[in-house]
Amino acid sequence: MSGPALHLAVELDGDGAHPAAWRRAAHSPDQLLTPRRVARVAAVAENAGFTLITLDDGVLPPGTSPDPVGRIGAVERAAFVAASTSTIGIAPAVPLTYAEPFHVSSQLASLDHISAGRAGWVVTEEERPEAARAWGRPPVADADARARESGDGVEVARALWDSWEDDAVIRSVATSRYLDRERLHYVDFTGETYTVKGPAIVPRPPQGQLVVLGRPDRVPGARLDVALVAGRDVASAATAAAAAGTPRVFAEVEVALDTPEATADERVADLERHAAWSDRGRLRHIGSAERLVGLLAELSRHVDGVRLHPLVLDEDLPVLSRLVLPALSGRRLVARPLPGTSLRSTLGLERPANRFAAAAPAAQEAAR
Repeated sequence: MSGPALHLAVELDGDGAHPAAWRRAAHSPDQLLTPRRVARVAAVAENAGFTLITLDDGVLPPGTSPDPVGRIGAVERAAFVAASTSTIGIAPAVPLTYAEPFHVSSQLASLDHISAGRAGWVVTEEERPEAARAWGRPPVADADARARESGDGVEVARALWDSWEDDAVIRSVATSRYLDRERLHYVDFTGETYTVKGPAIVPRPPQGQLVVLGRPDRVPGARLDVALVAGRDVASAATAAAAAGTPRVFAEVEVALDTPEATADERVADLERHAAWSDRGRLRHIGSAERLVGLLAELSRHVDGVRLHPLVLDEDLPVLSRLVLPALSGRRLVARPLPGTSLRSTLGLERPANRFAAAAPAAQEAAR
């Protein structure tokens, strides 16, 4: 646990967590993919005091999964949001089942530079076989194989972020040298399905290492900064949090709140006429903002943060902003991110030393 403050993240993909959320959206369908829509929702979350926004992603088009959604790539949306926000953390979901870790690490390092150290990464998987065809790759159908791809990919990305030492860029006009090549390193990774030589093509991220979030049952806890744990009740979430083995733990919570226009039960029933709200094994709150505040206060004794998945963003996010976060702040359970602070610092995580720079003095000492 990082301390008394509970860090709140919110998932902002699409129109909400329910597959039929678009039916209750406050905007016309053609506005979902516009820059103005993305920036507006992110601004609401930042002004409310959320620590982090996450942006889900996937390669398959709408209609090929139980929860269809049209979307722009998560990294592209994250980069746009980074330019229009100043304090909130931004973590796109990037699956590693078929993507090249070298390219993923470059994209995410670039995002950390763009956001001045506010970037994170939600590690996910492509589970459906159709995704393999979209990538033009052989299917990775076995769950253990997908977990291996995720674990190896995170290790490669972390090594590549360290492949440039912090002072590798020297920009010496006198010597006409931009880089000190002695401070660039090969990562020389060899896994079961690929190898990576390195170094990266992007300088080390401002945070040194981005904040990596994921499920500890899919990615080794030692390679994560934040475990995302599920559980249909507080006790189950607490048990999963205790076993995570990561520096920080966030519980996954789906929320449908009472609004001035309708109760949460009425809103859920309205959407359930069109599609079922998929059960992902997460704790689910359907009811008042006051009861949600009590639930989050109870969870704060077991986890460092909570990632909220609102039923319908246009209806639930305003209630979270007006009633839930101010009430938690009044109880001193949450703290607003400060300007100029990295996501790692906000979460109480140290900026890690560069593995290659740290290894050099030890190697010199051993050679004596």
